[in-house]
Amino acid sequence: MNTAEKIQKQLAENPIIIYMKGVPTNPQCGFSAKAVGILNATKIPYAYINVLEAPFIREKLPSISHWPTFPQLFVNGELVGGCDIVEDMSNKGSLLPLLESGIDIKKDVASETLSRGEVAIIVKQGLVDAEVIIEGEGCDLLITVISSKFGDLSMVKKQQLVLATLKEPLASGKLHAVSVKVFSPEEWQDKQKANGLLQIQL
Repeated sequence: MNTAEKIQKQLAENPIIIYMKGVPTNPQCGFSAKAVGILNATKIPYAYINVLEAPFIREKLPSISHWPTFPQLFVNGELVGGCDIVEDMSNKGSLLPLLESGIDIKKDVASETLSRGEVAIIVKQGLVDAEVIIEGEGCDLLITVISSKFGDLSMVKKQQLVLATLKEPLASGKLHAVSVKVFSPEEWQDKQKANGLLQIQL
């Protein structure tokens, strides 16, 4: 990942982020100190990057943001400005609503997808005895389910049982396309033996 890609990733993952000199508890320039002081007063959480410890970002960001100095505040991936603009917006009362919009978007994004733990709970609610192993992140999940309910069912029937437990989140878009592997306890034990992962006590 090059520096430009790293910056874009930071902007995408952090609805409110400030690129500054130093850290909020110890700013290394007066402008950064004033900007984070204003942000801190809003009580809204934000991310920060200390450009003094990230020289490549310090060098590259101005060509991306078209803003030559630091600090630089971004909300929802868009440049707000430096210290003077942040102070002016704060005085006019327009800064807080902007920051709140960043928090709202973060909440909306979080509600769109389920965590691995939430997916496992949903599957277990439908298949009470199931052992659920989930790998991957976000939309790219591999769900392995071991359950005695599978018995002698065909592979398709087993997968249908699992997908039936996930019908609502799949329909609502909270869960996107997933890969499902299914095993009876006996099949899972055989697989572990074949992989040499099962310790056999003699």
